[in-house]
Amino acid sequence: MSYVSGFVIAVPTDRKEDYRKMAADAAEVFRDYGATEIMEAWGEDVREGEVTDFRRAVQATEDETVVFAWIVWPDKATADAAEKKMESDERMKPPVDAPFDMKRMIYGGFTPIFEMGCKGVKK
Repeated sequence: MSYVSGFVIAVPTDRKEDYRKMAADAAEVFRDYGATEIMEAWGEDVREGEVTDFRRAVQATEDETVVFAWIVWPDKATADAAEKKMESDERMKPPVDAPFDMKRMIYGGFTPIFEMGCKGVKK
């Protein structure tokens, strides 16, 4: 069964292209270590909740945009092995001027309990 690594971060809005480039570079590494799908989504309609929400969760400021992303792995073993390998992979070393504050990143691993692929579905 597939396994999903997901995260939410706040990125300075004016650094969108810096972040996109960093994400594209990291995607190459994830793919090299077995990822089957990678999605990086730039917040467009991130609403304020009554108790909590994405913005509050990552302490996003007015000049930041929330990014919601996930990586799909064939299984948890592949994800765990990739994480170990990436710890020593120079390509995963964050740049000094990283386009986001890693201390505010929310990250977790998830086992799907329902999945429906819609690619190629015609209405």
